[in-house]
Amino acid sequence: MNEHREQMIEIARAARVASRAVARAGAERRAAALNRMADSLAAHEDAILLANRADVEDAREAGVEGPMLERLLLDEKRLLGMVRAVRDVAALPDPIGATVKEWTRPNGLKVSRQRIPLGVIALIYESRPNVTSDAAALCLKAGNAVILRGGSEAFRSNRAIASALSAGLAAEGLPPEALQLVPTTAREAMVDLLQCSKEIDLVIPRGGEALLDFVTRNSRIPVLQHYKGNCHIFVERTADPKMALDICYNSKVQRPGVCNAVETILIDEPIARTFLPALADRLANVELRGDERARAILPSLVPATEEDFATEYLALKCAVAIVDGVGAAAAHIERYGSSHTEAIITRDQQAARRFLAEVESSTVMVNASTRFADGGELGLGAEIGISTSRLHAYGPMGVEELTTTRFVVMGDGQVRA
Repeated sequence: MNEHREQMIEIARAARVASRAVARAGAERRAAALNRMADSLAAHEDAILLANRADVEDAREAGVEGPMLERLLLDEKRLLGMVRAVRDVAALPDPIGATVKEWTRPNGLKVSRQRIPLGVIALIYESRPNVTSDAAALCLKAGNAVILRGGSEAFRSNRAIASALSAGLAAEGLPPEALQLVPTTAREAMVDLLQCSKEIDLVIPRGGEALLDFVTRNSRIPVLQHYKGNCHIFVERTADPKMALDICYNSKVQRPGVCNAVETILIDEPIARTFLPALADRLANVELRGDERARAILPSLVPATEEDFATEYLALKCAVAIVDGVGAAAAHIERYGSSHTEAIITRDQQAARRFLAEVESSTVMVNASTRFADGGELGLGAEIGISTSRLHAYGPMGVEELTTTRFVVMGDGQVRA
């Protein structure tokens, strides 16, 4: 057995033991631990930002730029947001033991479904250090242990954040093994971790397509996919022009390097000749790539290829296509989309209802920016990822999505005939 294999087994077994202690700790103690973790994050601000500056400096020297560098960067404001997110998760209702549904059988058996933790969750992610605190808070709130394996580009940042969180956890007397950061970035260690199917209950990969494919190929543990965000906005013919322009601008420009930024804007044909030039003016700092119908209206657009419509740009680039109504928009999304987030801008409630019925992505919006496809914005406190797998969780994953349900049956002596 190689060195990494032994180390990963030891980490996973310790997490399994710790998960039972966290599950049994009770709602008040778990919440208290999270608040202590938030306090510790704030208290270790200088050390965390210092570690992050070293990661950012190395990334710049390695030629990293654009969205990847932007996602890596921490500052006082972002760290404050991380602290706030942990406190928000602490304040959420505790899901463990909650009865989801109950009924009584003709023979008198009382049957219910109650929430329990998943157990041990491994999160494998890239670049964004805030994921470390979000994931830890959500997993622990749901009574789970968590194993975190971040990318090499954020190793110092993640280690500093995890150390601060662990100090808060220990202050409440909960086992530190409930929150572990894999201490190496070696690829072999990740493969070994993915073989620990007896100890780990779920793996969530969060990053680029290469990471997702690697984890899915190598894991012996169930994988819940956080696939790319090829998000769409459909501007329907009755849309308020100002609202549509505001939403398109916010969805693309406010933070282009994240998975809920819009990557393709679909314009209903009857308004294309007026709306497309207005859109190009509003998105003057965005490189627009148009299909043939769009370029017939605005020849200055870069010609769009098939690949452009399937691309998650994560940059100030956006594809544009002209479509004939809701049905054509839904067909385009089905062909090129990634089941992440789509929006329709419309004043026609029938068009909105049809869009909601025909588009099956994990988050579908009416007259709102795609940037709201986020656990914190939707009231989940934070998110561990956005599931694009149609399993028990679909869309932003908060505390409840990190639990499962079991059957509890109460009888008074019934036997089966």
